[in-house]
Amino acid sequence: MKNRMKWSISCGQALLAVGLLCVLGCAPVQERAPAGASANQLIYPLPPDEPRFVFERTIYGSADIVPRRNDAMLKRALTGELERSEGLAKPYAVAVHHGRIFVSDSAERFVKVFDVVEGKYFKIGDDDRGPLVKPLGLDVDASGNLYVADASTKAVMVYSRDGKFLRKIGGPSVFERLSSVTVDAVRQRVLVTDIGGVSSDQHKIRVFDSLTGNHLFDLGKRGIGPGEFNLPRDAAVGKNGQIYIVDGGNFRVQIFDHDGKYLQSFGSVGKQLGNFARPKEIATDAAGNIYVVDAAFGNFQIFNSEGDLLMFIGERSERDGPARYMLPSGIYVDEDGRVYMVDQWFKKIDVFRPYGLAADAGYLGKRPNPPTEK
Repeated sequence: MKNRMKWSISCGQALLAVGLLCVLGCAPVQERAPAGASANQLIYPLPPDEPRFVFERTIYGSADIVPRRNDAMLKRALTGELERSEGLAKPYAVAVHHGRIFVSDSAERFVKVFDVVEGKYFKIGDDDRGPLVKPLGLDVDASGNLYVADASTKAVMVYSRDGKFLRKIGGPSVFERLSSVTVDAVRQRVLVTDIGGVSSDQHKIRVFDSLTGNHLFDLGKRGIGPGEFNLPRDAAVGKNGQIYIVDGGNFRVQIFDHDGKYLQSFGSVGKQLGNFARPKEIATDAAGNIYVVDAAFGNFQIFNSEGDLLMFIGERSERDGPARYMLPSGIYVDEDGRVYMVDQWFKKIDVFRPYGLAADAGYLGKRPNPPTEK
C-alpha cells in the first residue's frame, strides 16, 4: 500500500508501533492518555499529531440512557436499592439514526434500542409478527427503518424506526449463512452478505431492491482472485456509491463500483499497521473514509477511500476500559461523524466523537430533561 498513515500517525509513532510489534508479537498498541486523565480526555491520536477523535462515553445498558426518575432517586436514598438496568448479553452489530442506537443481541434474540434524544429504551423483534431468532448485522435507511440480518431464519427482517414489523427479504431458499445487511439508500438497494462455509461455494453479496425485495444481482463467488471471496463478513457503501466488502478469509477489503464491477482491493494478512488478522465489520463516513474492525487486534483501523491507512483506535485487553477490547465486532458512523464500536466480551458500545464536534452538538448531544414527576 502506498503513502501509509498520512492522516494522523507520525513517522516516529509508526516506528515505535512497529518496534512494539516485533518485541511483543501482537497487534499495534494504542497510546493512552497520561495517568490521571479522565475518560473524556482521551484523544486519538496523542500529540504531536493533530487530534481527530475524543472518547465520549460507554453504553452498557438502559440505565446509561434513561434519565433517573425522582421516585427512583428517593427510593435509592432511603433503601440503598439500585435502579435496574437491562444490559447486553451478546451484542454483535450497531446502527444509529438521529440519536437512536440499535444493537443486535444474538443471545437474547432481540435488537435493543437506546434512544439518547428521547431518553428511552425498548426492544425490537419480541412480537409474534416479526420475531427474531439470531439477529446479527444491522443497518438503517434514511427514514430510520431498521434492517436486521437473522442468521437462524436466513432472512432480512425490516422494521419501522419504532419497531413495527414491515416485511422480510429472502429466506432459507435464498441464503445459506447470513452475516450482515447494508442499505444503499441512494439507489434503494439492500446488500446482504452470505458468508458461506467450508463446504459451500456460496460466498457472495446478494443485492436486492429495498422496496420490493426483488433480487437484482450478486457480487463475487468463492475464491482468492480479484472479485472473489473467502468468508465475506460485511459490506459498506461509500459516498460515491462504491461498495467496500470485508473479505475475511482473504484478509482484505475489496472495492466495487455501484454496479458491481470490481475495482481494486487493499490489505493483507499480518501483524503490522494496515494489515488484517480477523477483520469483522466495516463502515464509512461522510468524507468517504473506511473503518474496519479487527477482532484479533482489538481495534478499528481507518483508511481513506483508496485504502491508505490514516490511523487506528483501540487495543486488545483483558481489562475493560475506554478503547479496550477483547472481542470487538460491530462498528457504525452516524450522521455527525460519531463512531460506535461494539465489544461482545465486555458487552458494551464505546462512542467516539470527532474532535471538532462539541460535546453538546449533533443528535447525541441532545440530552432529555430529567423527569420531575413522582
